[in-house]
Amino acid sequence: MTPSIPSIVRTLETALKAAGDIHRRMARGPLSVAYKGRVDIVTRADKAAERAVARVVRKAFPKAPFLMEESGEKTGEGPRWIVDPLDGTVNYAHRVPICSVSIGVEQDGKILAGGVYDAFRDEMFLAVRGRGARLNGRSIRVSDVKEPHKALAATGFPYDRQKNAAFYAERVKRALEVAQDVRRLGSAALDLSYVACGRFDAYWEFNLKPWDVAAGWLIVEEAGGKVTRLDGSPYRISDTSQTLATNGHLHRTMGKLLKA
Repeated sequence: MTPSIPSIVRTLETALKAAGDIHRRMARGPLSVAYKGRVDIVTRADKAAERAVARVVRKAFPKAPFLMEESGEKTGEGPRWIVDPLDGTVNYAHRVPICSVSIGVEQDGKILAGGVYDAFRDEMFLAVRGRGARLNGRSIRVSDVKEPHKALAATGFPYDRQKNAAFYAERVKRALEVAQDVRRLGSAALDLSYVACGRFDAYWEFNLKPWDVAAGWLIVEEAGGKVTRLDGSPYRISDTSQTLATNGHLHRTMGKLLKA
């Protein structure tokens, strides 16, 4: 039996706040950084926030399945909770306050609801399929920018950037040649949320993970934007290797500009 949307949203908001509280509290103390790869790191806050999210969700839905960045897949019954407990860990580890917790609730490949919470700015982005997107309770929409030279674009760089730096740099170069400017925040969930509320007009990245995009994808689309692969083909949570999110007006132009 699928839980009701109101119960999912209540649990989603509580879980986002629980993780965000940990982000703020633990940022004041030692961060205890460990390396999962050469540049892929994890802190105590990542793990503590993930445990907090799991506790909140399991209290409401004891058999809920999960896909979580730090602890992986956990089977269960009902919609799957896809969780990035701290998106922007490198920023956090360097005490740069640009990070978020991202949670998407997925069933049969569709995101039913999603939320991204930036605890340092106390900004919560929420979306429910078919019901629009909101920032701190107020409805949000993508921008109406149609001309590339007026567009503020954003991107990010995957963990294989040492090997593929030239590939990623070439796409930044192409965007810089046509856009007003390009930003790199270090949190894909916030990049997508910023497209949704009109702060960014376009965002692209390669080789993201489902937990990076599960919430932001829905937030962009419910705010009137578009999310696809670079060639315009449908986006799927099972393949997040190419992500292009725009206000819709710039989608074809950015796709042609960026694709390999």
